[in-house]
Amino acid sequence: MKIVVSACIMGENCKYNGKNNKNQLVIDFLKDKEVVCICPEMLADLGVPRPCAEIVNGIVMDENGNNIHSEYSQGVARALAEIQEEDIDFVILQSRSPTCGVNQIYDGSFSGRLIPGMGLFAQALKQQGYKVIDVEEIVQRLDNTRS
Repeated sequence: MKIVVSACIMGENCKYNGKNNKNQLVIDFLKDKEVVCICPEMLADLGVPRPCAEIVNGIVMDENGNNIHSEYSQGVARALAEIQEEDIDFVILQSRSPTCGVNQIYDGSFSGRLIPGMGLFAQALKQQGYKVIDVEEIVQRLDNTRS
């Protein structure tokens, strides 16, 4: 089984703030599987740390008001290119990210408010037919199997 996972979930310090979203439950679940770690934002050469970004009216903007949509789109294209020859069973993506959010994203006001929506990478994966799962969904499933 081969699974693509947001690199931050695996403990890679690639978030905008230089931190990660390490999730030991997911890491343990993936121990006997082939894992492809990927971060479209790092593939966009945005650096770490970097200004926080959200999708504002369909365009990725950073907290300083800069339009960085093309950089994010390039990162998504590079991420897709990295996995196009792989036989991927499914993809686990980090919640709420402007690239990886599956069910919700921030509303673009940089106030922490969430709205239904998908990040650019999640959208592209779905359009190409990949099975995409929000990390919070898989954690909930794993928690249910442990109890």
